[in-house]
Amino acid sequence: MTRTEITVAVLIIVAALGAGWMIEKVVSGRDLDNNANLMQAGIILLQQGRPMPALRMTDEQGLPVVVNELKGTWSLLFFGYTFCPDICPTTLAQLREIKRALPAKSAERLQVYLVSVDPNRDTPAQLKDYLSYFDKSFKGLTAPEGILAQFSTATSMPYLPADTRQPNYTVQHGGNLAIIGPDGQLRGFIRAPFDTRVLLKALPDMLEGS
Repeated sequence: MTRTEITVAVLIIVAALGAGWMIEKVVSGRDLDNNANLMQAGIILLQQGRPMPALRMTDEQGLPVVVNELKGTWSLLFFGYTFCPDICPTTLAQLREIKRALPAKSAERLQVYLVSVDPNRDTPAQLKDYLSYFDKSFKGLTAPEGILAQFSTATSMPYLPADTRQPNYTVQHGGNLAIIGPDGQLRGFIRAPFDTRVLLKALPDMLEGS
């Protein structure tokens, strides 16, 4: 690949990170559950779930997690990192607010995950300490770069690996959320930016619907 091709590819990915283009790319109108209430809140559900790969990651407790075994609850996956200066703390604080304001039945069926796009710095201990500032029920996932890239592709949550040789490097990533259903399959997405009030009205329909 030439330098020009690499530059174009990077620009396309950066645009995808900001605009949610990857979500539009991987689904068509025929794929979607066109529930107007959910779509108004930025919740895009697939008519049919998509199986997750059997990728082995590590959680914030240092315990192994196989991503196709995330079952039993609705999981919201946010791809970010603990040294993020802006979008990550803002998003996690908003998710904390949303979870605490949900009806008890809905909140019990919701699990939030921070999937680290910075495995170089985000150890399980670092993830645990960071997430405790937001909500002790939030979980973290980390893995070597190769596995993380596969998971990113499977969930259509793009990011740009950083040059870790640079001091105080940052990682380019998006603000959308991937939704994993109680069956362990990819069930859809929530598009950023999030409207807390609208999401609080719409999420119980999803969380308590199946």
